[in-house]
Amino acid sequence: AERRRAPDTVALALEVAAAAMAGAGRNAADVPCVFTSAHGDLSINDYMCGTLASDPKMLSPTKFHNSVHNAAVGYWTIGTGCMAASNAVSAFEHSFASGLLEAAVQCAADQEPVLLVGYDTPTVGALTSVTDSRGLLAVALVLAPAPSERTVAVLQWSLDGSATQATPPQSDAAKSLAGINPMADALTLFESLARLDAGTPAPVALPLSPTLSLRLQLQPIDRS
Repeated sequence: AERRRAPDTVALALEVAAAAMAGAGRNAADVPCVFTSAHGDLSINDYMCGTLASDPKMLSPTKFHNSVHNAAVGYWTIGTGCMAASNAVSAFEHSFASGLLEAAVQCAADQEPVLLVGYDTPTVGALTSVTDSRGLLAVALVLAPAPSERTVAVLQWSLDGSATQATPPQSDAAKSLAGINPMADALTLFESLARLDAGTPAPVALPLSPTLSLRLQLQPIDRS
């Protein structure tokens, strides 16, 4: 029943969340999670606003249920039986960086793995006059306080008040999404992960505000 009610945004967020958990070899029921999105489900919000303006009595209870910003994390915790801490984060164009910072701080403070999921959707309807988001993009990863046999990289992070520009993407595919979807900031981090076989990649800067960035440095895992 929950699967039938889930909108496309939730389905996509849960798909990448499940893939990240499988890759990490963790039990989803035991892992705290942070879901981050600049806008949530914009198509449902557009429907809600239009229906309330034209015929409020026709508002769908299911769509109202799915309009809240923590809908995706709610579906995830219900579906996996997760009773650990869960958070839904939004910081407009800095949502991925803010979600990653939240997950990293929680991982370091509690010394336990944390699932991070980021997703955003296209702008539709009247909302296109105030914000622009194109494409459907979702990413997920699991942060852990100590490496395991499934760990693919060591992530070092810090706050930087001197580098407030985002590290630009390198691949043509990532460049095509830069600036048009709030979650596209995540792609530079995943590009760095993809380049680990060639050695230690350059640091990645993800803006948190006009005066502060999250600085990330990936290191290959030493299996020797």
